[in-house]
Amino acid sequence: MEYHPAFGPPLGRARLRLEPEDFVVIEQPLVEPDGEGEHAWLWVRKRGQNTDWVAGRLARLAGVKPREVSYAGLKDRHAVTEQWFSVQLPGRADPDWSALDAEGVTVLEARRHSRKLRRGALRGNRFRLRLRDFTGDAVALADRAGEITGRGLPNFFGAQRFGRDGGNLEAARRMFADPRRRLPRHKRSLYLSAARSYLFNRILAERVRRGDWDRCLSGDVMQLDGRSALFAVPACDDEIQSRLAAQEIHPTGALWGRGESLAGEECARLEAACLEPEAGLCEGLERAGMELDRRALRVRVEGLQVTPEGNDLWLEFGLPAGSYATVLLEQLVEWA
Repeated sequence: MEYHPAFGPPLGRARLRLEPEDFVVIEQPLVEPDGEGEHAWLWVRKRGQNTDWVAGRLARLAGVKPREVSYAGLKDRHAVTEQWFSVQLPGRADPDWSALDAEGVTVLEARRHSRKLRRGALRGNRFRLRLRDFTGDAVALADRAGEITGRGLPNFFGAQRFGRDGGNLEAARRMFADPRRRLPRHKRSLYLSAARSYLFNRILAERVRRGDWDRCLSGDVMQLDGRSALFAVPACDDEIQSRLAAQEIHPTGALWGRGESLAGEECARLEAACLEPEAGLCEGLERAGMELDRRALRVRVEGLQVTPEGNDLWLEFGLPAGSYATVLLEQLVEWA
């Protein structure tokens, strides 16, 4: 999909990810290890490796099964990232983590904790990106960064959610067209996520086009900033508008599935119109047993800074879990 820009066209061009060090991601966990327990929590820096591969290497070193190694979220391979892993070692001492045989991977810290690290158990991620050979208006770009800080960021699912050339979405269409077809669980999960994400992006794209992605519509469902709590808004009064302006709450869009929607009036009509052309995807998700949920249409961007360095620019910012750095970049520059 191509989206109407929320803040105007890109303000320049740059090159991204020429080196892993150009894309740095630091995980922001929900909890820190308490120092005791049967789970070894490891703060790991990796360069040019994917998260699952690192987990497998940790399992091999510890002499445990792969399912006994956990992490909160997948991190980019073509990057330098830091994140927690946990390894269940009941009644056992830690191995020598410095002996890890994994190129580009270093265990920076090891501490014990009473519980394993759960998927999704993170507040967000901190990013430091290098935009090389920037050509454009750096002053205007800094001004736009300020606008994004003040208004928030459209919470689109990034292109990586849909696989190479949108392959996961097309695979979802084929899967729904032949429901008797058997697929491995992980592939089925990928395809269901791609279909749901695409439908959500259609709703958000329409609200960005209309200019009300960060405003209230009658019948909207709001989410508290940084929380999962939802509440319906029958009418858009001054208090709701004030809380939206302060980014205390955010409008939400449907993550499609079975169940009754909390949305009403104009919000419900808009979502129905956006999803009508994709009735096959909606029906496929319902048959697959997905439950209707909501996702914030926008997110708060923390500490967005733009720093020139010669012909390059550095961007630093924080995003909540489930949001995409590339979506922020699309609001600023074109890149290759």
